[in-house]
Order: sequence, then C-alpha cells, then structure tokens
Amino acid sequence: MLSTSLRRIHRLFISLIVFMLVSLPAHAQTDVSKLPSGNYPVDLSHASVVWKVSHFGLSTYVGRFTDFAADLKLDSEDFTKSGVNVDIKVDSIATAYPWTDKEDFDKKLSAEWFKSAEHPSITFVSTNVGPLNSTTTQVTGDLTMLGVTKPVILDVTLNRALESHPFTKKPVIGFSAKTSLDRTEWGLSKYAPNSGAEVSIEIEGEFIHQE
Repeated sequence: MLSTSLRRIHRLFISLIVFMLVSLPAHAQTDVSKLPSGNYPVDLSHASVVWKVSHFGLSTYVGRFTDFAADLKLDSEDFTKSGVNVDIKVDSIATAYPWTDKEDFDKKLSAEWFKSAEHPSITFVSTNVGPLNSTTTQVTGDLTMLGVTKPVILDVTLNRALESHPFTKKPVIGFSAKTSLDRTEWGLSKYAPNSGAEVSIEIEGEFIHQE
C-alpha cells in the first residue's frame, strides 16, 4: 500500500514538473516596444541595492541598502529617451556585522562614514541612456553622495518585459545593473586602501507601470 501511494505521489510530482516546464515561455520576452511609455516605479519587494568591498584583500565584505525609491521613465518607442532617478536612504544600510551592546555597526557606518545627519540620501539621476543592444545597454548618470556629485556608468541588462504581470496584470520590466567606483572620490576615504577604495555595486529591480 505504501509503495503504491509513493509511486502515485512520484507520478503526480513528475507531472507537475512537466506542466511547469511546458508552461514556461521558450525565451524571455524582451520587446520593450510592446510596453506603454510612462512612469514605472520600482517594486521594492523585488529589488535590491548591494555593495561589495575588499577587506584587506582577505575577503569581500557585503552590505546593502534596504530603503530606496527608483522611478523609471520609459519611452518604449525610443529607449534612449528613457531615464531613471534613484534615492537611497543612508540610514537603511544593512550588514552582517555582529552587533554588540556597545555598538550597532550599521548605525556607525551610517552616522560616521556616510554622515547621514548632513547627507541623508544617496541619489542617482540619469543623464544619458544608451541604445538597447538586444538586452544590454549603458546608463550614465550623476551620483551624489556626501554632498559630492560625480558621473557614474551603469552596465545594464534587460531581464524581461511583460505586457501583463502574472499577478498584478500590469506592464512590468526588469533590469539588473552593475558598476564600480572609487569611494574616495566622494570623500568616503576612511580605512582606504586597506578596506578597499573600489566598491562594486549590484542593483536588481522590477518596475511596474503606473497608470
């Protein structure tokens, strides 16, 4: 009896897997021209801003910001006329550093390194969006941190564009972006170069059309 039941469960499981595979599209849908132009705020439940920095060359220290907003202005007819604005709250910095009763390392980073009282936000405002080469492009923009504004280039990958999200039924578009910068150019020079001056930044985001 048990063996028969297990075989039935196994067949049911296999059937479910096959159904899911058959239901998936043969390839990712990346035709932006099928989406309506307009405002696409980021869906924070499916987005992240992660940074990585070398620690004495021994390991790569990883942190993130958990409170941010991003708005994509999409021109689906001419992608180069699109733009994006990002606002990151400095006091939302989050690391895996083990806190103690004497020190909250995240608050220390925010207050002492990023001077959150004087500069509560890090902002990025795009100034140029390159043509979409299949699924990749570059976005240039002004990054403001600690009161210093300098240009940064993001390497951007279009992951997928859907005319109707399976749950929200709204148009949605998803991107991944990467860049690296020398933090000392923005005055964030504490412990450099032992705690690496070069910072890698990885961004993920789904943007949902706003009616």
